Amino acid sequence: MPRAYGLMKPFIYPYKGIWPKIADSAYIAPGVVICGDIEIGPETSIWPGCVLRGDVNIIRVGARTNIQDGSVVHVTEGGQGTHIGNNVTIGHMVLLHDCTLDDHAFIGMKSAVIDKARVQSFAMLGAGALLTQGKVVPSGQLWIGNPAKYWRDLKPEEKQEIERRAPHYVKLGQAYLKA
Repeated sequence: MPRAYGLMKPFIYPYKGIWPKIADSAYIAPGVVICGDIEIGPETSIWPGCVLRGDVNIIRVGARTNIQDGSVVHVTEGGQGTHIGNNVTIGHMVLLHDCTLDDHAFIGMKSAVIDKARVQSFAMLGAGALLTQGKVVPSGQLWIGNPAKYWRDLKPEEKQEIERRAPHYVKLGQAYLKA
């Protein structure tokens, strides 16, 4: 399960006897911490400094998703768990807490999505935004600010960029796996 990369490797361990389940084709960078009831799909990449802690609830990460450097994914006891779909891009230093990100969601750097909030498919949360409890970013919209609010509809080229991000990070993660 844990993969060695030189002298460093990810720190992957169980909580209450439940080990994370990680697809063989997923890239987990050195220094990542993954604990508890977590499933990570194929060709997903999790970059240095990330922490995924599924101790008091579940975390599910789909296929071809990328969680970039320094991000934290956690849950709430008695909550819904954190559910991250396929082809999701999560920028650097993002906080995800007991929330849902649908397929092709895009979360900007240093933003936060907290309890019961949701970012729908082909929706974007801008850098530095705080999506507060229970809020939903509808498909095709960009929300920004603290607290996050509707800013505008996404442009066609922004939706195309969301689609391009996942394959880019799949390719990069697979290159790291082979290095």
